[in-house]
Amino acid sequence: MSKRPPFTARKAGFIALCLLPGVVFVALFTYYPMIRGNVIAFQRYNLFDITATPFVGLENFRAVLAEPRFWTALRNTGVWVAVSLFFQFFLGFGLALLLRRHFRGRGLYQAWVFFPWAMSGFLIGLLWRWMCNGQFGVINDLLLKAGIIDERIGFLASPGWAMTSVIIANVWYGVTFFAIMIIAALQSVPKELYEAAAVDGASRLRRFWHVTLPHIRPTLALIVLLRIIWILNFPDLIYAMTGGGPAGSTDIVTTFLIQQVAGGDYGRAGAVGLLALGLLLAFSVFYLNATRFEKAR
Repeated sequence: MSKRPPFTARKAGFIALCLLPGVVFVALFTYYPMIRGNVIAFQRYNLFDITATPFVGLENFRAVLAEPRFWTALRNTGVWVAVSLFFQFFLGFGLALLLRRHFRGRGLYQAWVFFPWAMSGFLIGLLWRWMCNGQFGVINDLLLKAGIIDERIGFLASPGWAMTSVIIANVWYGVTFFAIMIIAALQSVPKELYEAAAVDGASRLRRFWHVTLPHIRPTLALIVLLRIIWILNFPDLIYAMTGGGPAGSTDIVTTFLIQQVAGGDYGRAGAVGLLALGLLLAFSVFYLNATRFEKAR
């Protein structure tokens, strides 16, 4: 056997030189903005007067928490995440079970189902904005022709309809994620387990409940957590469809943050970002403990 050549300082320097561009890129465009944003949260930092940016302690946090629109956005965030996640998960699970079977045209159907995931959230928001238009949107046109409604509905002009519309659009977009991930998880279940269960006389439902679910539970726990984080940090679709309106009825925490940035108040925007991060961290710890993720692995 040939001996491995010694690891010299020259080789170490070459490896470090190769890694340097990536490290610099990540530091400049990921870590620096993150740290700078955290610092700005404790400053009076207004874009229209950047000559004076004193540290003001928790003043920005107090101002945000005293803002009624923030609490409205927080409540809307809970509805947005919970309802979207519920339908995305169960519809995605159903699709995954269907696409797992072999049938003619399966590949074409999978490509059609997975297509939304290849589009940007903002583009999807623009698409659904036109579809939900109260004057010439295709949804109103189809409902009128089907005789379901007698007059056009302003889906994005009414607070109740607006939130329903953005959630439906988000469900349409997110079902694909669950379908992709759950199909991959289902394919990892050993066929021998199903064969053994069938020999023992287990029905299809019992095999699903006692073989499939226990095997893919760790994956389900992880992808649900990831999707909760992504939905909460997904203002693109809402911003393209409604901009948070009408009257803040579709505002979530991240669209509220964008509004602070658009208004030039970077200090408050940083405070909102830190509050959102704190909520996500607290929820993640609670969720992982509640699902006993580590033990499931």
